[in-house]
Amino acid sequence: MRQLLPLIFCAATLPALADEPRIETAAAHNSGETWQFDVTLSHPDSGWDHYADGWRILDLDGKELGLRILAHPHEHEQPFTRSLGGVQIPKGTKQVQIQARCLIDGWGETTTIVTLP
Repeated sequence: MRQLLPLIFCAATLPALADEPRIETAAAHNSGETWQFDVTLSHPDSGWDHYADGWRILDLDGKELGLRILAHPHEHEQPFTRSLGGVQIPKGTKQVQIQARCLIDGWGETTTIVTLP
């Protein structure tokens, strides 16, 4: 038991990993030669030390097409929607992925597929 106590105390001091940012809804609108994306996400933001700090648009091969930086926490505004315009989408693209990022945990493993109208 004496050997387990240091391990127990060390494990108790590890930070708990929060849920990754979740994309609630995403919509794409053609605006001439470019696209606008409106993305609603949720995340258990806890303040400046831990919050969802961005989302990006990727093609289905994982190439980044656009990035929306979120410059502050939204702990009192959940879920929240932010837009990104001026996104160049290659002709013939029918679907894109959207992925969200957390300041602490980085890019989430989950992506949302958006079919372009």
